[in-house]
Amino acid sequence: MRTFLIAGNWKMHQNIAETKAYFNEFTKLVKKAPEGVNILLCPVYTSLHAAAEATAKVDGLHIGAQNLHFEDKGAFTGEITAEMIKETGADHVIIGHSERRQYYNETDETVNKKTHKAIQAGLTPVVCVGELLEERKADRHFEVVKKQVVEGLKGVSKGDATKLVVAYEPVWAIGTGETASPDQAQEIHAFIRKELSSLYDEGTAAKIQILYGGSMNPGNAEELLSMEDVDGGLIGGASLKPDSFSEIVHFAGKIYSS
Repeated sequence: MRTFLIAGNWKMHQNIAETKAYFNEFTKLVKKAPEGVNILLCPVYTSLHAAAEATAKVDGLHIGAQNLHFEDKGAFTGEITAEMIKETGADHVIIGHSERRQYYNETDETVNKKTHKAIQAGLTPVVCVGELLEERKADRHFEVVKKQVVEGLKGVSKGDATKLVVAYEPVWAIGTGETASPDQAQEIHAFIRKELSSLYDEGTAAKIQILYGGSMNPGNAEELLSMEDVDGGLIGGASLKPDSFSEIVHFAGKIYSS
């Protein structure tokens, strides 16, 4: 059985003082990750070091960045490298989030380059894929997601594929309050796993965690996480509240142990 990864993407929220206050509260609610569960929180760059310090002694709690550049250095104003991220104590990085694709011209090609760079540097990439509302309505969601998976993981070896995480984001369900039904989530997660089997093999695909990233919250998490191919969540708004995020973490632990 695959373990769960419950990940929080803070987006552009929480300064350093707020980050420290968050972890003071969260670590009282979750003293260590439940069996079969790893926890990941991805704050803004300026809070990475503070977050890593706050979680250094908590088993199963990881820190990640929200993006990285695919070069090691250079004239790339405003960017950050994999090694700079590692220096903060972070060990994961989100790549290709829908907001990066929408607002900052992220493409499947740059997602692929960043994925290779993260793996090369020893960071775990959380590679995001998912369709827009119009693509879902046009019944193109499988086509879109397949292209993003295939192009995003191009050239990633079978051995390295087990070092990454895939996050499915129905873009129409991010920040809208809409959520894919558990059956919809399972359908596309199973589809992604099938594509991973085609790229590699069934054994490799079975080891790769696939997260659901569309408005997961304490009200729907238990049902979503109970789906066979849903291995966790990439959570936005609910991850900003220690009580809500800890509740989802405990749901995952309950399901894993059942």
